[in-house]
Amino acid sequence: MDTKISPVDVCKPASNDVGCPPSNGIVSTISAPAPIGQSSLGRHLARRLVQIGVNDVFAVPGDFNLTLLDHLIAEPGLTLVGCCNELNAGYAADGYARARGVGACAVTFTVGGLSIINAIAGAYSENLPIICIVGGPNSNDFGTNRILHHTIGLPDFSQELRCFQTVTCHQAVVNNLEDAHEQIDTAISTALKESKPVYISISCNLAAIPHPTFSHEPVPFSLSPKLSNEMGLKAAVEAAAEFLNKSVKPVMVGGPKLRVSNACDAFVDLADASCYALAVMPSAKGLVPEHHPHFIGTYWGAVSTSFCAEIVESADAYIFAGPIFNDYSSVGYSLLLKKEKAIIVHPDRVVIANGPTFGCILMKDFLRSLAKRLNPNMTAYENYHRIFVPDGLPLKCAPREPLRVNILFTHVQKMLSKDTAVIAETGDSWFNCQKLKLPRGCGYEFQMQYGSIGWSVGATLGYAQAVQEKRVIACIGDGSFQMTAQDVSTMLRCGQKSIIFLINNGGYTIEVEIHDGPYNVIKNWNYTGLVDAISNGSSKCWTMKVTCEEELIEAIQNATGPKKDCFCFIEVMVHKDDTSKELLEWGSRVCSANSRPPNPQ
Repeated sequence: MDTKISPVDVCKPASNDVGCPPSNGIVSTISAPAPIGQSSLGRHLARRLVQIGVNDVFAVPGDFNLTLLDHLIAEPGLTLVGCCNELNAGYAADGYARARGVGACAVTFTVGGLSIINAIAGAYSENLPIICIVGGPNSNDFGTNRILHHTIGLPDFSQELRCFQTVTCHQAVVNNLEDAHEQIDTAISTALKESKPVYISISCNLAAIPHPTFSHEPVPFSLSPKLSNEMGLKAAVEAAAEFLNKSVKPVMVGGPKLRVSNACDAFVDLADASCYALAVMPSAKGLVPEHHPHFIGTYWGAVSTSFCAEIVESADAYIFAGPIFNDYSSVGYSLLLKKEKAIIVHPDRVVIANGPTFGCILMKDFLRSLAKRLNPNMTAYENYHRIFVPDGLPLKCAPREPLRVNILFTHVQKMLSKDTAVIAETGDSWFNCQKLKLPRGCGYEFQMQYGSIGWSVGATLGYAQAVQEKRVIACIGDGSFQMTAQDVSTMLRCGQKSIIFLINNGGYTIEVEIHDGPYNVIKNWNYTGLVDAISNGSSKCWTMKVTCEEELIEAIQNATGPKKDCFCFIEVMVHKDDTSKELLEWGSRVCSANSRPPNPQ
């Protein structure tokens, strides 16, 4: 990772008197602050954000970033979205980046930076480019051996930078106007090229100062495109085509790194050309159109959608594009896959069975070239079509019978269209939302690699702000909601019209199924009362608590009818043991993986 810190442009103080400003007898020649909106570091940063597609910055003010926020606000193309806390600001930037391709957040030094770092780590794990901007100390304080507020009380206040080095792909500490232009542009371009978060710290006294390097409108970025090694590409395609064309019933499975590789369309082109049965890993749901004629569902080992695992695991060849095989996606390392049958396509290399690896090859180039070389083969899909039995319907509820989760998601399914997007929180919603059939154009997001409980509240805020033409439907458990509930306030302030289904089952259900204990039971809240209190009489907020199917139907009719222009919060009361069968299976296998005894020494 690349860390660049500007050289300090002030001399160390001749006096070390406590509480005295640095003084070296030299009269400062720094220019007076530029009027907001004119040529300055703050305006340059604001214009750059707009140029790359960021129109909303999720922020929490603090004394080190206030002047910078003034300049972000002054940019006509930017809206500053004030969040209730830094963690949610980071989650919101994560959700925004999923919809727009890049997101941005702004916080203050250390107390803000270390609060947002969990969200930035999640974005790093999910390959999301986020520009994380931190208002830093006055440039004169670097190297003075002084102790600053908002730090841990040591003269060395680089702790925040060192923490961010492990969860960002580039860090820039801007404390000198001479190279500020270069540092900012390098950081932003690195985020876009690497599809990872970057950290930019800007000294609090620099944002408003004019400098010749900021005197003109920033020239738009023109990033050099990545190119495949043509000889390696040709060899990889040749080897893969030979491997697949001699197989009897090959299948293809899309993984989450299709997004970072910009290879979703190329993957679909390959499916069209090959006629292979087409599946996705759980964390790739929404990246591949489920209306594709050869789509067979989600491959997730023992908890796959019906008949999908049987087809994938019985294939004599499979091509995985952009997979992540971790303990969660492999259901406790229990997938029945064999390396000698697999072609693994990474964003920049291809591995064929137990044989050769080809590097410096872009995934989208490989998939498009391979599509021209494969013989159509529908055998696996025809096998799926023969054994497939449509899912049954949940048992019909008796009048006023307590609501069941499977009934809830039957009704959620009917709400989906090209004008909606689904956000699934970590927990049982992972499994219930995997079974939703996404219509053409319907968005879908969840955070599987990092799996941070509470992510979905901020992500819903950010996604809804980025794609205002869609109505976001978020499925959130009560335990997760308690962690990040405050930014319902920000959703209301932004006039968002999302629908949140708060699934109240009295605790951390996903943890219960991995390992139960009294720590998984939480204090019950009056969730609708809480949201009503946050809305404080707003006419654009509507809440309802439902306990049976009749009330659920009424709530959905209101949310999609007379309250369609409101933020809608529906608290769904369900039994604490009402979980999907997939969570029961997955939880036991993950528990088994977690509880493996130490290997003999």
